[in-house]
Amino acid sequence: MAVICSKAIKRHFRSLLSPKIYARERSCIAIIANRLNLSSFSKYSSNNFSNSAINKYFAINSQVKAMGALSPLDPSSFSRPEVAIIRHISLILDVDFEKKVLKGTADLNFDVLQATDEIILDVNDLIIQSIELRDGTKLQYNTDQHVPNFGSKLSITLGNQYSAGQKLVIRIKYRTSPSASALQWLEPNQTSGKKYPYLFSQCQPIHARSILPCQDTPAVKFTYDAEVTAPEEFTVLMSAVRGENRNKTTMFQQSVPIPSYLLAIAVGVLEHRRLGPRSLVWSEKEEIERSAWEFAETEKYLEAAENLCGPYQWGQYDLLVLPPSFPYGGMENPCLTFVTPTLLAGDRSQADVIVHEIMHSWTGNLVTNRNFEHFWLNEGFTVFLERKVGASLIADAAEAKRSRDFHSLLGLQELSETINGHLGSSNPLTKLVPDLKGVHPDDAFSRVPYEKGSLFLRYLEDLVGGPEVFDEFMRSYLGNYQKRSLDTDEFKEYLLNYFSGNQNLTSVDWNAWFYSSGMPPIIPNYDTSMTKAVTELVAKIFEAGTFSYDDVKCFTPHQMINLLQELIDKDALPIEKLRSLGDAYKVNNSKNSEIIYRWLRLCIRSRDRTKLKEVFSFVNQQGRMKYVRPIYRDLYTWEDVRQQAIDNFLQNEPYMMHVSAYTLRKDLHLSE
Repeated sequence: MAVICSKAIKRHFRSLLSPKIYARERSCIAIIANRLNLSSFSKYSSNNFSNSAINKYFAINSQVKAMGALSPLDPSSFSRPEVAIIRHISLILDVDFEKKVLKGTADLNFDVLQATDEIILDVNDLIIQSIELRDGTKLQYNTDQHVPNFGSKLSITLGNQYSAGQKLVIRIKYRTSPSASALQWLEPNQTSGKKYPYLFSQCQPIHARSILPCQDTPAVKFTYDAEVTAPEEFTVLMSAVRGENRNKTTMFQQSVPIPSYLLAIAVGVLEHRRLGPRSLVWSEKEEIERSAWEFAETEKYLEAAENLCGPYQWGQYDLLVLPPSFPYGGMENPCLTFVTPTLLAGDRSQADVIVHEIMHSWTGNLVTNRNFEHFWLNEGFTVFLERKVGASLIADAAEAKRSRDFHSLLGLQELSETINGHLGSSNPLTKLVPDLKGVHPDDAFSRVPYEKGSLFLRYLEDLVGGPEVFDEFMRSYLGNYQKRSLDTDEFKEYLLNYFSGNQNLTSVDWNAWFYSSGMPPIIPNYDTSMTKAVTELVAKIFEAGTFSYDDVKCFTPHQMINLLQELIDKDALPIEKLRSLGDAYKVNNSKNSEIIYRWLRLCIRSRDRTKLKEVFSFVNQQGRMKYVRPIYRDLYTWEDVRQQAIDNFLQNEPYMMHVSAYTLRKDLHLSE
């Protein structure tokens, strides 16, 4: 597709319209074979290449061609914000639990950037009822053929030519599909209270298009207001400041521009407790007291984050503890962080997840990756800052540095397993900046942008002169790009300009860091004093025949996690030896989900059939992908129980959120 160049295109987008967008082509045949679950195109022989297969081939071939040119700005979005960009959305939503749909009206407010008589939006399984201008003029529209997992292009004909600089408001009436990929509709028996249904959303990375017609790309940021009507017993929450509730309708206002993936809604019978002057925690009543205790230090974390990054700009910072099927540890929806109940360990040992989501208030929410090829600009920065803020809460400077480095080493462990144990060191998705043409961002999700990105920033920090120097750069960077989106090249240019006199940066191999597969080219010289005791104990475990709690009684929860992860990376222990270790070290009855998860993986690796019931119970009772996906992959490699694992997944798939079911199907080789 030809690139449109115009003086009217804002400088914000101009840097993206370059030949590199079109430089990398994928084989249509490979994609077709992948879509049809074929190992090679040769399977289309005269014996099995039926008429229906031919039709499917050409249908998908046309979709692949469309996918290859989704847009100049974002490989995952059909929309064209360089022509006209959404600045504000007004939403009216009605929640229908019986039909499992949202009935909506969306007023989309555009700034026109180029002369145009057409608007293009992203949609996914939306039923469009009408589209009109603010004055009521009906508009013609067309929805292109559905592209699996990406949705469709919605083209709206304006009737008249609009010039650059004009404003435009389009009103769309629609309803969602009961199977909208962003929405999880829970039956009462899937909730803690067992009496009422529950609804929550997950729009990241590109699922907002299943909730409303939009420019579903993080290059676009908009403010929004909403009116949401739900049954009287229910509380409605959104990623916005909550206003008054009248006649079953709740008002919301988000005055800081957000990308579409941060649009969020939750509807349930909820209670709340106050955590601090700007924070509430929400959950079903069965979890509310545990949640209030677990997250009581939220304000302390917010203040520590402000000390590093500057004022918190979102007003309210609430937490919502969701039902167990939520697929992530947390989701940084503005004003309302979603968290998994697996964080309720009873010892506040997983506070780093809350710190992580708080840091997203700056990196990700305020300063955003322009598309998901540059996801590390969100997650790598957030992990990097999370560890700095966590260390800042420790009074002793030497201990703080040891703690920061220790958590970085834990992250390095996870990165190594992801690259060397799961994806493979030559996998293009292990690049810090991957090519996502024809690749769904959900398929690219891994620890790579988190840990490889954070490690790269730590490398740069050490290179330019340490934390004192780099912290000032970070504040400058956040201030310069706040409320904007950027890509990796823009970050690099800003860094080099800021440190223009620093000769150390001439040694950086930018191409290796950004575009090479595998582990990072350089590993920082981390302080290993907190891992030394773990390393010594691992050696003892493989030599000794007996174990004692004295071996680990001084370990922190994170050192126990480090220990178990070290054992996962080694040869499997004999079953009896592993059982003795579990009893002696008291990991069998731990309430910490990070410890339970790794312990069960060790049991699978040692082929302990007596633990299978516990393993399946663990994966069935919560949907956090960080835990569920590696466990299912481990079970798949255990040939004797592979079918049992597949059967268990298929039985529970209807209760999973879309992204969990989608990725697990691939992990279990049920789809490619």
